[in-house]
Amino acid sequence: MREDGPVSPADVTLRADDLEARWVPGAGMVGASLRHRGRELLGLRGGLDAYASRGSTFGIPLLHPWANRLGGFSYRAAGVDVALDATTPRLHTEEHGLPSHGLLAAYPGWVVRHADPGLLRAEADLGADPGIMEAFPFPHRLAMEVALAPGRLTVTTTLTPTSERPVPISFGFHPYLALPGVAREDLVLRHGPMTHLTLDDRKLPDGGREPVPARDAPLGGETLDDAYADLGPEPAFALAGGRRLVTVRFLEGFTHLQLFAPPGTPTVAIEPMTAPCNALRTGDGLRLATEPFTAAFAIDVDEHRP
Repeated sequence: MREDGPVSPADVTLRADDLEARWVPGAGMVGASLRHRGRELLGLRGGLDAYASRGSTFGIPLLHPWANRLGGFSYRAAGVDVALDATTPRLHTEEHGLPSHGLLAAYPGWVVRHADPGLLRAEADLGADPGIMEAFPFPHRLAMEVALAPGRLTVTTTLTPTSERPVPISFGFHPYLALPGVAREDLVLRHGPMTHLTLDDRKLPDGGREPVPARDAPLGGETLDDAYADLGPEPAFALAGGRRLVTVRFLEGFTHLQLFAPPGTPTVAIEPMTAPCNALRTGDGLRLATEPFTAAFAIDVDEHRP
């Protein structure tokens, strides 16, 4: 155990029975691997190098201060007007030219406070970073705790305001999941009833809502890049295949979901979000924190029981 002050390992590996998780504090506190009985459960896509150099997401990245995309290069939140542009530090854009995935891809400012085989804690004082404050002028500190127990990985994020100014809450995570040895069309997606948020041609919510029934069916040739709300009292979303069942559970703070299953890859992203996409611009579902705000999700790994 190490808890005598800041430590800065390049990466930290957690172990609990058949599970092993690797996290990289120096590259944005990204989850770089989750192995069950030696087999990788995360979609590693371009890998850590592409994530560090281009912000190309993989594994389990944190998306902060907004999840997914913004509808433009300005927003007004908590009474503050903010303008972004192409020169904004740490800003990345997506295929429509919109600001994408927040500002913390491979962020180097995380300080590890504790690391042992079952638990990792790290903090980032974003209020002390002028570049972050220019694009998101709401002083705050983030703390992440990653815990590994037999059959479960738990990720807890706490945002603490560090000034009198309220902090808009619109962060999320982008866990890419892949079941080893299972073809894309054979992946079984399971979830309860919820509400689909219809999107415009830029993948932004357009105000439409439609009910979605519970599902327990193979992905087949279906492509997903869809947003959801009204997730139920105990939100859980699972992938089953081969001899494994991997379930993402929203434990606290997460109110919205994005499902992303691009064509031609066996990777499916089940994304916990604290607000809908573009909330910084629309205000829809946006909460303002004046005291510590905590959000947590877990990834459970079990034997598959068809």
